[in-house]
Amino acid sequence: MLIHIPQVLNKDQVAQFRQWLDAADWTDGRATVGPQGALVKQNKQLSVESPLAKQLGAVILQALYQHPLFMAAAIPLRTVPPLFNSYQSGEHYGLHVDGAIRGLPGSGLSLRTDLSSTLFLSEPDDYQGGELQIMDTFGLHEIKLPAGDLILYPSSSLHQVLPVTQGERVCSFFWTQSMVRNDQQRSMLFELDQTIQQLRSQYGDSSEVLTLTGHYHNLVRLWAEL
Repeated sequence: MLIHIPQVLNKDQVAQFRQWLDAADWTDGRATVGPQGALVKQNKQLSVESPLAKQLGAVILQALYQHPLFMAAAIPLRTVPPLFNSYQSGEHYGLHVDGAIRGLPGSGLSLRTDLSSTLFLSEPDDYQGGELQIMDTFGLHEIKLPAGDLILYPSSSLHQVLPVTQGERVCSFFWTQSMVRNDQQRSMLFELDQTIQQLRSQYGDSSEVLTLTGHYHNLVRLWAEL
C-alpha cells in the first residue's frame, strides 16, 4: 500500500526548512549504512546528532501525528526521528530494502520498520532525475511529489532513488512501527476507515455507520500489538 499524504508541511515551512538546510553541514550518506548499502548509496546526509536535524525532525513528527491520513494509514506506535538527505548531480541510491530494525537514539530502544516515509523538500521542477522508484506486487511506481508532501510505503518494498542529473533533491526520511504489523491487515483497516469517513459525511452517525465503526475498532483490538 502506497499512500500519498499531501501538505504535511506548508510552503512557508518548506521555505524555512530549505533556508536552514541549504546552510547546513552535510556528511557522506554512506556513513549511516552497512557495507552492502554503501556499495549502492551515494548522497549527503545531516548527522543524526545534528541539532538542526533534531529541531526540524520534531516539527515534522508533530505535523505528521496531527495529519488524519497518516494516522489512519500508519496506525503508528513509534517513529524514528526524521533524517535528512541531499542528492546532487550524479548522486543516487541503488536498489535496496530498508533494514528491519532501527534504534531510537538516546532511548536504548529499537523499533521494527513496518513503514518507510519520504517527505519531499524540493519541488519537482528543482531537479531532474531523482525519482523514488518503489517495487511492489502491483509493479513499479515512480514517485516525485511537491515539496511538503510525503509518500508512505511498506519498508519491505524494494526501492531506489534514481540518479539526479541536474539540480538538488532534498528530502526527509524515516521509519515507523505500526500497531498493526501485517501490511494486508493495515490496508484493510485503512480502506474501512476511509469508507466510514465517506459514509459519515453523507449520512451522519447512522446506525450503519456506528456498526461499521464498531467493527473497525474491534479489528484494531484483534490485530494491534503494543
